[in-house]
Amino acid sequence: METKTITVMVESPKGFSQKFDYDEKVNRFRLNKILPAGLIFPFDFGMIPGTKGEDGDPLDIIVIDENGTFPGCLIDCRIIGAFQAEQTERDGKQMRNDRFVGIPDVSQLFSEVNTLAELPEALLNQLEHFFKNYNEQAGKQFRVTARLDAAQALKLIEHGTIT
Repeated sequence: METKTITVMVESPKGFSQKFDYDEKVNRFRLNKILPAGLIFPFDFGMIPGTKGEDGDPLDIIVIDENGTFPGCLIDCRIIGAFQAEQTERDGKQMRNDRFVGIPDVSQLFSEVNTLAELPEALLNQLEHFFKNYNEQAGKQFRVTARLDAAQALKLIEHGTIT
């Protein structure tokens, strides 16, 4: 399988309980929220610059690796898949809000992982539950509707906007 490298930007690092968002207007990171006690980002979480999802924000990505980085860190990753998801906002509006999954090109522990299916099922289930709990804390509902393979995920990224 041919892999494609994309550059992602970390907003909220692994182990942090703070959610940061990149503010393009001021070219800085802004603290968006603090997660409740006991809830932390299990891996670096960020966005794919130059893309836009149905929610109007850049596409979301979680970066599976052995270490956390810092807000603003750029990481060259291969896309191994995505969690296709529906999100219901507090006002009842529904939209797609997928979570892409990447592996850093420099990862040693995950260097042989090229698909979601190669990750332990327990880890995939934990990630789905994290996203569900994270959204519940914000008064939203989040439901994974499918797990996409790398080719399907890359097609969505190339289109830039999920519809």
